[in-house]
Amino acid sequence: MIQVAIILSTGNELTSGRTVDTNANFIADRLGAIGVEVAAVMTVGDVSERLRWAWETAIERADLVISTGGLGPTSDDLTTETVAQVTGRKLWQSAPVLEAIRERFARSGRQMPPNNAKQALFPEGALIIPNELGTAPGFRLEVERRGGGKAHLVTLPGVPREMKRMMEATVLPWVGQARGHDKVFATRVFQTFGISESALDEAVSGLIAPGEGRVAFRASFPQISLRIVVEASPAEAERRVEELAGRVRQRVGQFVFAEDDATMEEVVARLLAERRLKLALAESCTGGLISHRLTNVPGSSRFHLGSFVTYANELKQTVLGVRAKTLAEHGAVSEPCVREMVAGALERSQADLALAVSGIAGPDGGTPDRPVGTVWFALAAGPSLVARRYQLQGTRDWIKLVASQVGLDWLRRYALGAPVIEAAAFRR
Repeated sequence: MIQVAIILSTGNELTSGRTVDTNANFIADRLGAIGVEVAAVMTVGDVSERLRWAWETAIERADLVISTGGLGPTSDDLTTETVAQVTGRKLWQSAPVLEAIRERFARSGRQMPPNNAKQALFPEGALIIPNELGTAPGFRLEVERRGGGKAHLVTLPGVPREMKRMMEATVLPWVGQARGHDKVFATRVFQTFGISESALDEAVSGLIAPGEGRVAFRASFPQISLRIVVEASPAEAERRVEELAGRVRQRVGQFVFAEDDATMEEVVARLLAERRLKLALAESCTGGLISHRLTNVPGSSRFHLGSFVTYANELKQTVLGVRAKTLAEHGAVSEPCVREMVAGALERSQADLALAVSGIAGPDGGTPDRPVGTVWFALAAGPSLVARRYQLQGTRDWIKLVASQVGLDWLRRYALGAPVIEAAAFRR
């Protein structure tokens, strides 16, 4: 039975801080979604004695140990040999795996270096986890604990796209079957914006009793996720989770922009494409970030005409038609300026709607009446035009990111027919 897991992230690039460990976040999220508790995440460098200590510690404390990294061909890739040492298993070489590695090199017109043969070695008793995207297969191994009971060991490569494919295709289906009972998990995920993680926790406090389901939060700035997980029989799980989801919608629905793993830009892209709305942007302090986020969504050419990134006042005048008098009397970070920016973008692009943003991202440039973080937004569609000032906090990149999220939220609200300026977060 698998109930508790420990994640081992290995590699000097992680312990030195040169690389951010996104693998552990992904694995923990996926395990939590199917009801497996992650007791710890251990990050260990490529040092034999430290790796042995980490594996020995994890095996004695968890039903499932999943490691990432250390499956490559070089001398500092030590995962396989460390697991063999810790579990007292001999290594064996898989001829099919070795041949598959050779063929992968041959397809790219290269000869396999001898050290890649190391990737075809596995501890005795291991079940191979295929890797469709790279040369490093993983493996799964069941071992006896010194104190009794069994632990299941899973090794995966550190390359995120390879690891994710192997988790989704092989590891998670097996974990689901190995949990030791026939109950299933039903999940609802709410993506929110405009409320902090602590405030969201307080807002739903007491809404769901411990026996009804589990509630978890994940801050992936600038959005906060709320996840509900219900464990029950197949006939009951969906009904119960939907009942709990209804409570959440009633309590914090005004902050929810999606009920899946979608980002704000994905939601906006879907809405604009469905409604066949053509969009133009006029960006100053965000430097094209809103456009960048939208064009990360496949198919964005269906609705996004482009962005006028008019950072300098001269371009605001020559490209968007902002009047010199407006800039002289009110400045670039003002309601009159942002109104003229959005009107110019709408007229020049012939779009259905346009959004403009101008602000002070800092760390310098603030004044007593316009401190750093002051950002003006305007949205125009046909004869309708609205504008609003927001006061954002944080570092330069933080302010730019929040500003892009606010702008996207305005577009979402417009596409849904909701009052745009009713978005209360950060409003002044």
